[in-house]
Amino acid sequence: MKNVFSYLIIFLSLVGCEDVIDIEVPTEEPRLIVNGIIRVDDLSQPFLPVKIKVSETNSFFEETPVTSLESILIVTEIYNEDGTIIEQTGFSSLIDLEEGSGVYVPNPNFSTEQRIATSVLQEENVRFVLILEHKGRKYAATARYAPVVPIDQIKQGTETLFNEDAKELIVSFTDDGDRDDFYVFDFDFGEFLVSEDAFYQGKSFEFSYFYNKDLELGQELDVSILGADRGFYNYMNLLIEQTENNLGVFETPVATARGNVFDITGLDNIDVVDNVARPKAFPLGYFAIVQSFTETITIE
Repeated sequence: MKNVFSYLIIFLSLVGCEDVIDIEVPTEEPRLIVNGIIRVDDLSQPFLPVKIKVSETNSFFEETPVTSLESILIVTEIYNEDGTIIEQTGFSSLIDLEEGSGVYVPNPNFSTEQRIATSVLQEENVRFVLILEHKGRKYAATARYAPVVPIDQIKQGTETLFNEDAKELIVSFTDDGDRDDFYVFDFDFGEFLVSEDAFYQGKSFEFSYFYNKDLELGQELDVSILGADRGFYNYMNLLIEQTENNLGVFETPVATARGNVFDITGLDNIDVVDNVARPKAFPLGYFAIVQSFTETITIE
């Protein structure tokens, strides 16, 4: 009984001595985040599924708040082999249909059609320029359509990695041998993987992906293969490395992962948006138009 009483006194003393420690975290001005990955799932549809989401960075341990833009549009251009613009073939003005949502789509109230025809993807040397204004500053990004091959097969495997409860998915596809391809795989839950065809160009390729989270029997997973150019491939590879799959790569973009959206405020030529002269003037996020194929598998 005497020992129990002594332990109780020690415990109460320790509890009574607890101090609140304030942790200082890095702070900076909010930075614009642009989630402009446009996935083209069905080329038979008459218009591209354009949807641009914008938000801002916030303090640590807080959600990223949505934000509003002064203006946003996508310009369609045809260019020469040397990169010189031949003509601008279309303008798509976007609007926030639900005020305060931070999600922008082609304006349905415009006097002319603002949706982008899917057929434009079949033209040679076409590129898309995203131009937007936010809090008095102007930003721009360029993208060229990135096609991709479909998934040949997706099946559940029986192998394990470090976690015995990990579920294995086996994905196979056949690379297009007529071009150099980069791939982004979306394994649901904000988990991504990148690959390039340097070692399997024009061949069938198969690989395994392991989920380290608990998956229930009968649970459906959507697995997608996305086309990419080298820039998008490098960007996603960097985000994956820095998030380590702990968070969705588009939920909390890492400040050091620069995308292809640049601050062009005061610039006369948006074709030289490398930010060399002002390295701190850049938003986060990426703009891309990519083909996508999705397969669904049920966990057994």
